Amino acid sequence: MKACITTGDGKVALGTARKPQVGSKQILVKVVAAAQNPPDWYLFQRLISTGLVIGHDFAGIVEEIGSDVLLGVRKIGERVAGFVRGGVKSEWGGSFAEYCITDAELVVSLPDSLALEEAPSLGLAGFTACQLLWQTRNLPTPINPAKEPLPILVWGGSSSVGQYVIQLAKLSGLRVITTASPQNHNLVKSLGADSVFDYKEEDVARKIREHTSNKLTYAIDCVSEGNTPNLVGNSLGNEGGHVTLVLNAKIPREDVESEFHLVYTLFGEPFLTSPPVYDYPAYPEHREQAKIWAKLLSEQLALGRLKTTPVKVVPNGLADVAKWIEYHQQGKVSAEKIVYRIADTP
Repeated sequence: MKACITTGDGKVALGTARKPQVGSKQILVKVVAAAQNPPDWYLFQRLISTGLVIGHDFAGIVEEIGSDVLLGVRKIGERVAGFVRGGVKSEWGGSFAEYCITDAELVVSLPDSLALEEAPSLGLAGFTACQLLWQTRNLPTPINPAKEPLPILVWGGSSSVGQYVIQLAKLSGLRVITTASPQNHNLVKSLGADSVFDYKEEDVARKIREHTSNKLTYAIDCVSEGNTPNLVGNSLGNEGGHVTLVLNAKIPREDVESEFHLVYTLFGEPFLTSPPVYDYPAYPEHREQAKIWAKLLSEQLALGRLKTTPVKVVPNGLADVAKWIEYHQQGKVSAEKIVYRIADTP
C-alpha cells in the first residue's frame, strides 16, 4: 500500500509498506483522510527508524473485523475515526497510509452527515480531551452534567484539543473560561466558551483571577510549553487548585497540583520506546475508560452536539507530508487541522 514512511535519517517520504493484518481484537480500516499532529514528527525525529508508517489520526471505513471482536461492536462498512501510534513500531502501524489497524472498541462511530475529511481530529484530540477532563478527576460529564456551573479554565482553547475540551466541558454544565488569539475568539465562543481572553495580553492571569473572583480552582493547559504553565498556575485563585497538562510540564506554584497524562496509555498496553521518549507500563483500566469515551463521543456526534475541528485539506494526498510538517513547525497552523485525503496521493 502507499504510505508515508520513515527514511532512516529523521525524515519521511512517500513510499510503500505492507498492508497491515488485522489482529483478533482489531479492525482494519481503509483510511479516507488522515490529520496531522505534532506527535507525528516528534516521534520520527527522536526515534530514528526506517520503513515505519507515521501518522496518528484517521477517518475511514471498516473493511475487516477481528475474530474476537464481540458481535455488534463494529460492522463492515461502518464509518469511523480514531488514532493509532504511528512511527513507533511496525506492528502498530500509522494512519498516513491506505490502511491502518486499531483496537475495535477505541474508535468513534461517525454519522452520515459528517464528511470523513472533517472527522480525523476526533481521534487524538477527542480522546485527549476526555482524558484531560475525566481520567483522574471526578468532574461532571455530558451524561451527568453539573447542577451548578463550576468554572474551568481552558488555556489554548483554539487548539484542536482545546476545541474539544471546551465543548465537552460546556456539555457537562461547566462555565468555560478560555484563552485564544483575537482572530479565534468567535470560534471558541461558538463552541461554548462563556468568556475568552487574549493569551498575549499583559496581565492576562491577573485579569482571569479578577474575572473569577479569585475562586478558580481547576484548569486544563492545552499548550503546556514556554510560559503557559506559569500563566495557568497564576490564573487560579487564592486557594490554589489543580491543573492537567498535555505535556510533561510542572506548574511552579506549591498550592497547585499538576498532572500529565499520556494518551497512548488508553490502548491498555505498555508504551516503551528506545531511546526512551515516554516509557509507560500497561494500564488496562485506561482502556476501559477509553471505551466509555468512544461511546460518549459517538453519541454526542450523533445528537449533533459536538463539532469537529476546522480542517485544511491539502493537495496531493500523502505526497507532500514533509512540506506540510515543515509548514506546521513554522507555526502557520492556527485553529485548524491539516488533513490528507489518501485518494489524492499520486
